[in-house]
Amino acid sequence: MQFYKNGFRGGSPDIKPAAPNRRNRGINEPLPEKVDVLISGTGPAGLCLAAQLSQFPEIETMITERMPSNIIKGKADGINTRTMEMFQAFGFADKVKRETYWVNQTAFWMPDPKNPEHIKRVGRVQDVADDSSEMPHILINQARLHELFLEVMKNSPSRLEPDYSWEVVGLTIDPTTDDHPVTVTLRDASGVNWGATRTVRANYVVGCDGAHSAVRKAIGGELHGDAAHQAWGVMDILANTDFPDVRQKCLISSATEGNVLILPREGGYVFRMYVELDKLRPDEKAAHRKFTQDDMIAAANRIIKPYSIDVKEVVWWSIYDIGHSITDRFDDVPEGVDRDPRVFTAGDACHTHSPKAGQGMNVSMQDTFNLGWKLVHVLQGRANPSLLRSYSKERLTEAKRLVETDHKWSRVMSAPTTQAERDGTEEPRIIRQFKDNLEFTGGTAVKYDTSYLFAASTHQALAKGEEIGRRFHSAPVVRVSDAKQMQLGHVAEADARWRIYAFAAQSDSSNPGSAIHKLADWLETNPNSPIVKHTRKGEDIDTVIDFRAVFQQTFDQLAYENMPSLLKPKTGKLGLQDHEKVFCVDHKGVGDIFAMRGINREKGCMVVVRPDQYVAHVLPLDGVDELAAYFAGVFR
Repeated sequence: MQFYKNGFRGGSPDIKPAAPNRRNRGINEPLPEKVDVLISGTGPAGLCLAAQLSQFPEIETMITERMPSNIIKGKADGINTRTMEMFQAFGFADKVKRETYWVNQTAFWMPDPKNPEHIKRVGRVQDVADDSSEMPHILINQARLHELFLEVMKNSPSRLEPDYSWEVVGLTIDPTTDDHPVTVTLRDASGVNWGATRTVRANYVVGCDGAHSAVRKAIGGELHGDAAHQAWGVMDILANTDFPDVRQKCLISSATEGNVLILPREGGYVFRMYVELDKLRPDEKAAHRKFTQDDMIAAANRIIKPYSIDVKEVVWWSIYDIGHSITDRFDDVPEGVDRDPRVFTAGDACHTHSPKAGQGMNVSMQDTFNLGWKLVHVLQGRANPSLLRSYSKERLTEAKRLVETDHKWSRVMSAPTTQAERDGTEEPRIIRQFKDNLEFTGGTAVKYDTSYLFAASTHQALAKGEEIGRRFHSAPVVRVSDAKQMQLGHVAEADARWRIYAFAAQSDSSNPGSAIHKLADWLETNPNSPIVKHTRKGEDIDTVIDFRAVFQQTFDQLAYENMPSLLKPKTGKLGLQDHEKVFCVDHKGVGDIFAMRGINREKGCMVVVRPDQYVAHVLPLDGVDELAAYFAGVFR
């Protein structure tokens, strides 16, 4: 973590200097007439986007919420490893790791062949495969996650906070102007002026307002899908039990009474139970049955025999029926129309599914992590508005895969066990499916298609483990300046910057004339360099593209004084030298990044990474013309 860049100041380094002319917020403060981005909804998707935009005070951002405050408990809980990697970029991954429950093993229980009315443990599976990520799979109260994003916003230069008690009820788009063409109608839900409406004009609107999204409806979007016709209950409880695996994630299938999913929660005592209740008729909703928390507790006790649960307190509970649905587009541009989008939807506003795959909150945040840097580039005038067309294309593909996989998983969970599974002659289908799904449930299966944002795999062999279209897979390194062991991917912040990681060839120690030196000198001085072309006068040289180098020698074998100036840039108001851009292989046996990620030792390479941490290009170290051509397609 770097601070004091613009001079020394005391206090928490997480609190950034405030930008001038900030808007006052509060129930009695007037709303702005115009904003650059209006976000509807303070769920994970909306807050993830707001936290990104809050770092750019020149972008006027407004986030509205019909509720009077943040939620307190309940709702989603699972955070996969890919999302934890994203949290690292926001600066609160370590706090999340400290506070939360880590899912290390998943236990599977099925009917005991000798006594089918009782359940028996039939297997355990490691929940996060070795080296799939440096991050754990964790469980956290969604309200606490909201607080972490709200803290990032409040500590940002813009001091952004939600406008609570304002509900989006409609919007219109004026196609004849580029000056704040979206007019949003907000309704007062505070009770102070109950039902009164205000209008705010915006350049862009993002609907993160849930499955009943007013934003989606306003642009003619519909959710299409089906239902599994199965009622489930979920409850967070404080309870005593003789069930031995209560502090492990468990998938439990009984012979005749249905299924239970146990998820231990943070704090050591609370745990969540998803409890299968009754089948529903095609025309029936779970709400029609009037199930109560007592029905859930009774069903859970029937399912986990011979064990029992003595519930002391129900913290939160809900009844739901499984549905899977998706919209046909994630923005306001109808199919076949050639124009740039102005309104977007994200999260449950454009895809819904069951909660048991643990993906809803994760995919929702990945939606807006994808969108955020694109809005920044466009609003800063660095990229053409056509960049925003890529959001719907990229995220719709992933949402379809999510719904299809979740559809299949929900049915596997609810399927009765076979005789072969019960007598142990066949590995249970639920275990086989769980193993097959590990990459998906970890969030690391995402692979974007080739486009102008994801280059062809011409040079992929130079970095076999950093696949174009997939997220940058971090690995251990040592920072040369201070011999600190760390993860290379952790240098990336949620700051809308691109990264170029230059992996040096075996013989390269960055002496003058070496490949790394030639590349750095070209990037810093050549008129065709994307750093020279796309960095504005007065900006730090790494404002848009952050260049880093990784060497194969250990830190004590490298002459730091010989490193090129681009790897030791002077930035900030005081022009202070940055000493944190040069790395080498780990020297204590934690792992060799070149071996772990299939980096060509003889030739080295460049890996270009988007602001949302996805590998955009792999190039040889002398592939400067291809590098220039790639960025020319992204930036103005």
